[in-house]
Amino acid sequence: MIHRLSVSNEAEILAVHDASLAILRDVGVQIPKAEVLRVLAEAGAGVDFSQQAARIPEEMVAEALDRAGKQFILYGRDKTRVARFGYGDFVLVSSPGQFSWVEEDGAARRDPTSEDARQGILVGDALEHITIVGALGMALDIPTAIRDVWMAAELVKGTSKPTHVWVANGTTLRYILEIYEAVMGSAEAHRQYPMIAGFVEPISPLRFAETGLEILVTCARYGLPLFFAPMVQAAATGPATLAGTLALENAEILAGIVIAQLFGPGCPVCYGGIPHIMDMRTLQISFGSPEQGLMAVAMTQMAHTYGLPVYINVGLSDSKRVDAQSGLERGMTLLMGALAGADTFGHMGILGADQAASLEQLIVDNEMAAYVRRVLRGFAVNEQTIALEVIKRVGIGGNFLADKHTVAHFREELWLPGLFDRRDWQSWWDGGAQSMVERAREKKRRILSQHSPEPIDPALAREIDGIVAAARRELISG
Repeated sequence: MIHRLSVSNEAEILAVHDASLAILRDVGVQIPKAEVLRVLAEAGAGVDFSQQAARIPEEMVAEALDRAGKQFILYGRDKTRVARFGYGDFVLVSSPGQFSWVEEDGAARRDPTSEDARQGILVGDALEHITIVGALGMALDIPTAIRDVWMAAELVKGTSKPTHVWVANGTTLRYILEIYEAVMGSAEAHRQYPMIAGFVEPISPLRFAETGLEILVTCARYGLPLFFAPMVQAAATGPATLAGTLALENAEILAGIVIAQLFGPGCPVCYGGIPHIMDMRTLQISFGSPEQGLMAVAMTQMAHTYGLPVYINVGLSDSKRVDAQSGLERGMTLLMGALAGADTFGHMGILGADQAASLEQLIVDNEMAAYVRRVLRGFAVNEQTIALEVIKRVGIGGNFLADKHTVAHFREELWLPGLFDRRDWQSWWDGGAQSMVERAREKKRRILSQHSPEPIDPALAREIDGIVAAARRELISG
């Protein structure tokens, strides 16, 4: 049995919680949306409309945490393909979209195109451990005003798995919801089988963006799940101390939960505890630091005290290549977060700290996920697995390879990799002496040439294209 990893005791978690409550009570958060400020004031917050700021009392936080939905499911176009949050599942997401693309490991970056996005969707659909598919690269050849609408449409047409798109604002969200409602048959059916969750990133320290509030309010009223995921950076947008950064991160998440429950009581919430550090030599955010793993585990503990599913940024790296640094940083932090019991993790397929997207990295990340899944499964200890009678039967100097017990159990006990290499030296050498990235590149080419996703009904595809065309007319031509 696997026991949860922790880095803080109950008293320390409570101290961070109490500090977060004090931040919300005494400092407050900036809310640049009059409607939200008004609702907060009516609920009992101390609101300064001239400063667009709200101080939130402890009782409002407690009530919101009590109201918030603690479990939810996101559905794919095929309703049997789901991503479950709050059920103890291991959910992996390929990146919804990076602003640079690397064709092959070590190559120069370039702008991603709509064709790159389609390839990202295809590979995400093919990889068995990617639960939710993102387009991996932002289609920069599509006009900004409708890019997220176009990408949502391509995701739904290109995969039957659950999907994730970066939503730009409340206006484009309206069209994206139309797409998902078309897939499910109606708005009510989509409420019952939601295909999208709102993703809100407060701007640290203690500010919400107007576009984020638009998304928050729309999703809460609709009853859709909401992710709150600020990215406080220790020593930059947060204190240099990890505990102080956690307190600030937690305060921003709690503020979002309060607002969500005022506009949509009971709407489900995922606790996005994704703080980072700033590297004091480069002044860059770090995705692969040891502190990243420590804070992720603590954030998972914090979320569990509230009974909420949790998203943490682990399984990432600061390396710009598929190399040893990348493997060490990704593997160590992902395993830490998984053992802590988080539901979902940093988006797969990213090079560096949001520096670029790579299909080869995504394929390696998929293999890493398989490794971690095997660790999480642990192993059973019982009469059959202890195998005392088998050991007696084989005896001194015997061999278990051909024993019926081995045949019966090895498939469920022993993980067999699909990409990692375990051959002897000569076999590896005779097979071309490929590196990990070369094997990933070969698999990428095979997927792109051979994989066929579950096709979409042509009439539904035309309806979705019509929604994108309507968005184009209103948001570009109009």
